Amino acid sequence: MGVVAMKLGFRILALAALLVASPLSAALAQQPPKPAQIDRNGVMILIRSTLLALDQANKTGNYTVLRDLGAPGFQTNTAARLSEIFASQRKTNLDLSGVAALEPQLTVLPQIEANNMMHMAGFFPSVPTQIKFELLYAPVNGQWRLFGLSVDLGSAAPAAPGGEAPAAPAPAPKPPAPKPKQ
Repeated sequence: MGVVAMKLGFRILALAALLVASPLSAALAQQPPKPAQIDRNGVMILIRSTLLALDQANKTGNYTVLRDLGAPGFQTNTAARLSEIFASQRKTNLDLSGVAALEPQLTVLPQIEANNMMHMAGFFPSVPTQIKFELLYAPVNGQWRLFGLSVDLGSAAPAAPGGEAPAAPAPAPKPPAPKPKQ
């Protein structure tokens, strides 16, 4: 991946639907999420298959399979609309194929949100950049189907708060030179 791609970073969000503000949705949003009842293998399959489908769609320019794998709410996006959403990834030739071999680190364990969707987030610890992801799945006929995804590239190096590099420490003062004996 080129330096330009690393400096730009990507923030891609393809959410199929938004909750309409209402007293009911406000009450649901206040309920804390519950841990999802899904095993590690199921989580790995969902993460990898979703990101590899995105990678293949970006490489071919054909987003119909990605759209068709999604939940009905995600399918409201046309293939043309998904192509527009992910155009910057295609333009920079973003390669997500490493997710097939790397082990993701989860920052948000799979949890069931108040809207009954499963939410998870994490990153693949690759160097020099990390692939960060956030995924949302809807239950459809007993299966978790893609409802929304976000992919972001970031630096693998630790960063100081505020995104600025820490200032170099001041050099320690030199001890005074010994006085010559007389």
